[in-house]
Formats: sequence, structure tokens, C-alpha cells
Amino acid sequence: MGMHNKTKSRLAGLALMAWSGMALAAWELNFQAPATKAAQTVIDLHDLMMIIIVIIFIGVFAVMFYSVFAHRKSKGHQAAQFHDNTLVEIAWTVIPLLILIGMAWPATKAVLNMRDTSQADITIKATGYQWKWGYDYLKGEGEGIRFMSLMATPPEQIRGAAAKGGNYLLEVDRHLVVPVGKKIRVLTTATDVIHSWWVPALAVKQDAIPGYVRDTWFRAEKEGIYRGQCAELCGKDHAFMPIVVEVVSAEKYTQWVGAQKQQMAAAADEGAKTFSRDELMSRGEKVYAANCVACHQANGKGLPPTFPGLDGSKIATGPKAAHIDIVLHGKANTAMAAYGGQLSDGDIAAVVTYERNAWGNKTGDVVQPAEIKAARK
Repeated sequence: MGMHNKTKSRLAGLALMAWSGMALAAWELNFQAPATKAAQTVIDLHDLMMIIIVIIFIGVFAVMFYSVFAHRKSKGHQAAQFHDNTLVEIAWTVIPLLILIGMAWPATKAVLNMRDTSQADITIKATGYQWKWGYDYLKGEGEGIRFMSLMATPPEQIRGAAAKGGNYLLEVDRHLVVPVGKKIRVLTTATDVIHSWWVPALAVKQDAIPGYVRDTWFRAEKEGIYRGQCAELCGKDHAFMPIVVEVVSAEKYTQWVGAQKQQMAAAADEGAKTFSRDELMSRGEKVYAANCVACHQANGKGLPPTFPGLDGSKIATGPKAAHIDIVLHGKANTAMAAYGGQLSDGDIAAVVTYERNAWGNKTGDVVQPAEIKAARK
């Protein structure tokens, strides 16, 4: 008995410790806090459907278990002998039908509202790449702004060499910035495989399919930063293409638009500038880490045969023109994407210079933005 009591005490203590840990942990089994009316509608519908389903579940199983228990054979009950009852059959057909209509009606209204992308204040195209997002502001304030958004989680955190941050795998180098209270239409497409643009707090989830353009919309009701992810398995780095939407006031948005256009103008002038080898190498290392390292690896060895190495390769040590061409236009029927539409002349010049002089590649070549600009023609 003594041993039995000790065992019970130990189990009780372990249970108490587990419960205490649960009490201290953040409760995360729920939706993200809604930032749009559509997101609030989704949560309200979910809660309503859950209540209806739970009531039906309890009612059906309560009657079933009561019938099984109260009319069991051991108590002497005999199976009833009766024929069909028209009123009962009508009732169990009509009542579920009315319940389904009552559930479908508000859900259908919500879906139709979520599909209405007309009269948007700003239109943005979100393009999925392996493994990042590109944004083009097509209409409204900010028209003409274009940039790539890449995951900014440090590699040390991914490798476990550093403590993971609060937004692990959910931070990017450039946020998608939109004004509060404005209707934002998002066109989704992709260049390689199917991706999916998903931000739960905005109630937005739309597949991005190569060769197709699909659309969705949102209107954020409050300022803040809202995070999402690609929700369609799209290759080995699927988990590494987060989405960050930053909602700001109209004044801050106008300031952001002005700053972005100044940056774009400065980038357009790079073709007339000449950079030193050290400047290009430093910049190229950053561009390589952001865009190339996933396939070609930090050591330049790649992951053959799908992702060939660049260290000692014919491309990185051969003619400059061929190297520039494959970075600009990609290579058909391979995983090598075209970066001409993703990177600026300066970035491409820097990364080509880096690849031709990093690791064991000591070509001594320096590529300037003017060469990239000429190769685009």
C-alpha cells in the first residue's frame, strides 16, 4: 500500500507540473487576431458552425447512448416491430435541410464578398518565385514601385547556432506596405511552380499559379504588421518564403512611396557608375546569400546534379558574357531561374563579380552595371 500511495503521489505531482506548464504557455489553438472585417466574419462563422455542430453531436449521441443503455436486451426489452412513419421521415429530412440552409446562407454571403475585387484603391501583383515573393504596385498611389521580398531570418538561427528570434522564419527584408482603410487588390501569379499567398489575419489566401493571374483583396482596419507564409508546397525551401504586410497611416504611406521612388531612381542611375572590386564583392556576397545560396550553397559546391556547384565551374570561370547571360535569362529545363526581372543591374553585376572571384575562382574579373544594362538589350 505504501508503494502504491507513493506512485499515486508521484503521478499527481507530474500531472500538476504538466498543468502548470500549460497554464504558463501561450494559448495558440485559435485564429490570429482579425485585422479586416472579412477575417472577423470568418471567425464568427467558424464559432457559429462549431456551436451548431456541437449541439447536433451531443443531441444525436445522447439519444443513441440512452437508447442502447435503456433498451438493452439484458433488461428484457424486445425489438419494436413497426412500419415507416411519413411524418417522422419528413421531419428528419426537412430539419437537417433547414439547418444546412441556415449554415450555407451566411457562408455564401461571406464568400461572395471576399471575391468582390472591384473598386480597389490600390492594385498590387504578388509573384511567387522559388523561394521568395516579388511585388509590383500596378495602380493607385505607389504605382510603379517594384521590389523583391526575401526571408531575413539569419542562417545561424536556422542551423541552430543561435537562439531563434520571436519571428523565426517569419521576417523579411522588405515589407509589403499598404495604407490603413484602403481596399487593396492583390493579383497572384508565379514563375515556376504553384505557390499560395496567405495572410491569416487579413483572411487572404490565394494560389499563385504559373501562367495564370488570380485575384483577391483586403481592407485592413487597423495599423500593424501581419505575417503569413506560402501555403502551397513548392520545393525544398517552401518553409522559407514568408509574407509580411505592414499597414500604416495614409501619411506614412505617402512618405514610404516617396522614399521608394527615390531608391528606384538611384538604382536606375547605377548604369553610369563604376564600382571598385571590393565594393562589388561585398555587395555581391549579400546578393548571393539572399538569392543563390539555397541552391549553390555557401561554399559554392551546390547540390549536384540538380543544383550544380559554381566553385571551379565552366560558367563562373569561363567567358563573362556567358555568365551574365545565364544569370539574366536563366537556363531552360533546369532549376536555374532568370534573374533579369528580379535584380537590378548593380545587383547582377555584383553577384557575377562575386561568383567569379569567390572560393577557388580567382579570375580577377570585375563586372560593372553598364555591362549588365547592355546585355539586357
